[in-house]
Amino acid sequence: MITEKLLTLPQTADYLQVSTGKLYRMAKKGRIPASKLGGSWRFKKSRIDKWIDELETSNTK
Repeated sequence: MITEKLLTLPQTADYLQVSTGKLYRMAKKGRIPASKLGGSWRFKKSRIDKWIDELETSNTK
């Protein structure tokens, strides 16, 4: 079974080049694909990449 590594909030904020506070607010409001695991936000990199692609597509229309 292949499992994808989950990124923490600080790791994802660094990847997206945004502050941890901004990312936390986005996750809490459901504006970015995220899951709560044991009280902490976690992010799948593949879902984040897909979300970015979808944003780019919608911004070019």
